[in-house]
Amino acid sequence: MNTQLLTARPAAPRRSSGVANPFRGQHRRRLLTADLLTVLFWTSLAGAVALWLADGGAAGFSTLAGSFTALGIVAGLAGMDLVLLMLLLAARIPMIDRTVGHDRALEFHRKLGKPALYLLLAHGVLIAIGYGMAEGLDPVSEAVALWVLVPDMWLAYLSIALFIAVVVTSLVAVRRRFPYEFWYAVHLLTYAAVLTALPHQFSLGGLFAEGTWQRWYWLALCIATGAALLYFRVAQPLIATFRHQLKVSRVVPVAPGVVSIEMSGLHLEQLTGSGGRFFIWRFLAPGVWWHPHPFSLSAEPVQFDAAGQGTLRITVRNLGRGSAQLAALKPGTKVAVEGPYGLFSTAARSRNHVVMIGAGIGITPIRALLESTPFQPGNATVILRGHSEAELYLGEEILDLCRRRGGILFHLTGSRPTGVWTWLPENAARSGHRLATYAPNIADADVYVCGPAAWARSVLQDARTAGVREDQLHYERFDW
Repeated sequence: MNTQLLTARPAAPRRSSGVANPFRGQHRRRLLTADLLTVLFWTSLAGAVALWLADGGAAGFSTLAGSFTALGIVAGLAGMDLVLLMLLLAARIPMIDRTVGHDRALEFHRKLGKPALYLLLAHGVLIAIGYGMAEGLDPVSEAVALWVLVPDMWLAYLSIALFIAVVVTSLVAVRRRFPYEFWYAVHLLTYAAVLTALPHQFSLGGLFAEGTWQRWYWLALCIATGAALLYFRVAQPLIATFRHQLKVSRVVPVAPGVVSIEMSGLHLEQLTGSGGRFFIWRFLAPGVWWHPHPFSLSAEPVQFDAAGQGTLRITVRNLGRGSAQLAALKPGTKVAVEGPYGLFSTAARSRNHVVMIGAGIGITPIRALLESTPFQPGNATVILRGHSEAELYLGEEILDLCRRRGGILFHLTGSRPTGVWTWLPENAARSGHRLATYAPNIADADVYVCGPAAWARSVLQDARTAGVREDQLHYERFDW
């Protein structure tokens, strides 16, 4: 077994073994699927504008008032289409999740928020200007007249107000001022915003008049989006909860402020092979049942009888009132589960070599990934970072896995140097060590990083400097 525990001495460079890469095919399929999703995105946006063109909308540019109205309709269609795409990105659809990952899907979801809002605001302003010019009214008077005279228009105004509330609370500077539950509750208003935006689209104007194919296309798009949300966000979690019948079996202290929660349940083999991916857990006990916890497994599920009974484990750290309450969970507490989600797993692999880097509680998904991802002896490097050995949670288990599987393990402990922002401890940084010092073949490896956001950014930048491409970097974020 080629197992090493190195705290100061770097590993010597290793030559490529020349073994065929079994991950090349899955990587190529992921890239092709990502391209397909990109094409579908632009096709959807173009389709929204094509609805208007097919209805003879371009004729509206014959007058100045008609031009404003036409631009307003196009902005509304494009904005609403972006909103529907945002909902699909947040629906946790497996095809999207396994292609770009949960984090990147939500990142793109957030980026679409402002353009969608700007288009919807432009829709309202341009329509008010266009209609007002046609009727000899200023935009404000026309907006008031629409509110009073058009039955469904007040719902459209309410929808805009709700969209503004959602986008504003999505800003990082704003959302960090509120607890997660408040931000999550406000985001549920997105569904109300969409529902209140629909009536005026079908009752005002002739584009979606009864009997037109445009009406059926738009209805189908809205219904399909709603169905995806209901199935993947509501139905599937309920099915998984009833199928696995998880219960807390015991809570085991790991370190000060850190506990492992062991659970038993049925058919847990269906959750195997997902090491590093995260689940959303709800512990159905008084005071905590309403709080969702996104935690990765810290050990792969184990089945121990023919009836399908098995156990699994998560390891959590006291990072706030919600996670602190988990240490007091009683055996027998029922557990609702959603997932697994994310791409922090073997599904993201593209190379034979793999480098896994974890800090603090971010070590726990590294432990699960190390247990499940395939590699030849000597082709995996594990780097654990902490202020002290006590912060290298599950370190003994990881050492044992490296010994059995042929992984190379580094413990990097100590404080970072004063005045220098680096992911390395002071002794390693002063010695000129970099990520490539510990993993000489890192440019030809998949790199998995899990830990605090600022620390992880430093690791990722070091990896890029060492020649690692973006599609080889896999980062599990802890922030929301």
